[in-house]
Amino acid sequence: MGWVLMSERDLNRLKILKDVEAEHLSVTDAACLLNLSRRQVHRLMARYRSSGPAGVAHRARGRRPNNAICAERRTEILELVRNEYSDFGPTFAAEKLEELHDIRISRESLRKWMIEDGLWISRKHRRTLHQPRLRREALGELIQIDGSEHRWFEDRGPACTLLVFIDDATGKLMQMRFVASESTFAYFEALEGYLNEHGRPVAFYSDKHSVFRVNHPDPRTGHGMTQFGRALNELNIEIICANSSQAKGRVERANRTLQDRLVKELRLAGISDRMAANAFLPGFIAAFNARFARQPRRPDNLHRSLNVEPDRLRQILCRRDERFVSRQLALS
Repeated sequence: MGWVLMSERDLNRLKILKDVEAEHLSVTDAACLLNLSRRQVHRLMARYRSSGPAGVAHRARGRRPNNAICAERRTEILELVRNEYSDFGPTFAAEKLEELHDIRISRESLRKWMIEDGLWISRKHRRTLHQPRLRREALGELIQIDGSEHRWFEDRGPACTLLVFIDDATGKLMQMRFVASESTFAYFEALEGYLNEHGRPVAFYSDKHSVFRVNHPDPRTGHGMTQFGRALNELNIEIICANSSQAKGRVERANRTLQDRLVKELRLAGISDRMAANAFLPGFIAAFNARFARQPRRPDNLHRSLNVEPDRLRQILCRRDERFVSRQLALS
C-alpha cells in the first residue's frame, strides 16, 4: 500500500470513523462531531470499510477544479498583464483587467500566476517591516503632511512634487496638490484649499523640512518660527516635527502607494501636466478613500470651523517678517 496524503480534517474524520467501527461511538454522535448527517456518516463508513484510510481522503484531491481557467486563457491574461500592466501589483492589475477589459479574475489567482512567471515579488521579501505606532482616535486630530518628488508623468512631462495631507486616524487623503517643488508658498496654497474644505485640524505632523522648522541655530527674524509655522500659530493649529521618516509612516506609505497607483492612473488618463493632474485629483481622492480609508475609533470630527474672512486668511498665508528701523532709517 502506497502513501495516502491526508489533511488535518481527514485525519480527524478517520479517528472518529475508527471509533464508530469499534463501537466506541454511535453514528449519531459521530454525525454531530463531524457536522454531517447520519446518511453522510454511513457513506463515509462504507468507503472506509471498502478502501481503508484512502477512502476517507477527499476524492477531488489531485483533480483539476471544475472552475479552473484553461491554459490558453491564462497565457492570454498574462500576456496582457506583461504588455500593459507589467509594473502593476496583482490587486491593481486585477481591478484594471475587470474595469478596462471585462476580465474577471481573483487577485490571489493573478498573484499566483504573476509570481510563477516572475512578474511580481511579494513586498515582504523586498523590505523590512517597522512596528507602526497607534493611530489617533478621531478625524482631524492629527494630519500628516509631506511632499513627494517623483516623475509623476513618467517620460510624458517633467518631474514635480505632490503635496499630500493624510488623516492619521482614518488614513483618508484630505488634500493633494501637484506643485513645482516643496516651498512655503506651495504649502500655503495647499493649506488654503484644506482649510476651506475641511476647517482647522488640531495638529499637523511633518518632517524637519525648512518649510516647517527653523534649522539655523540663530535665525535673524521670525522669533524662531518659519513662515508656515507662524501662519499655523495665528490659526491656532499645532505643528509637530517628526524625528524620523518611520515616525510619520502613514504619509510615507501613502506616498509609496501613490507613486504606484496614481502614476498608472495618470498614464491611463493620458495626463502629462500639473494643471490637468490637479483637476484629476478630486475624483482620484474620492475613489482612493472609498477603497482604503478606515473608520476611526471615535466618531467625532475634531476639525474646527475656519471663521476667518478670505482677506484675513490671505494676510495670514503670506510672507511676513518683523524688522526694526534704526535711527539712521535703515532696516535691520
